[in-house]
Amino acid sequence: MDLAEFNRLPADDARGILRPCLDVDRWIDAIVDARPLADLDSAKAASSAAAPLTTAEIDAAMSHHPRIGEKAKGDSAEAAHSSREQAGLGTLEADVQSQLAAGNAAYEDRFDRVFLIRAAGRTPEEILSELQRRMDNTAKDETAEVGQQLIQIAELRLEGILS
Repeated sequence: MDLAEFNRLPADDARGILRPCLDVDRWIDAIVDARPLADLDSAKAASSAAAPLTTAEIDAAMSHHPRIGEKAKGDSAEAAHSSREQAGLGTLEADVQSQLAAGNAAYEDRFDRVFLIRAAGRTPEEILSELQRRMDNTAKDETAEVGQQLIQIAELRLEGILS
């Protein structure tokens, strides 16, 4: 779908297109209400205007994200997006896979949610380094960082939809 087609959609249809990018009504409404969008930068500006996400929005949106290094389950649009985004990680070496699994478990124990990071464009080593760095975050700082990562992921998905 291109941007002109997206701009012409009825609002409810546009919301349905956006929901797999980030299942946060306020974010979706910010983009739908900004139409007609002149270009992708306008769409990203509308997306960024919804930041920061609230803790409740983050918690709801996180229910759609698998652990990093694990395949998304199901055949939903969210699962398809996640599979494409993590495809760049390739087949992980056993050592990297075990470090990610241990890091994921430690992160979940500490923050009571799965570790979320924009995987697209990152190597497994960069992801591990970020996971380790973020373990030192306070709960408040980590929640804010998760919100930023959700927006980054959403913008990548939005770009993929509107290109």
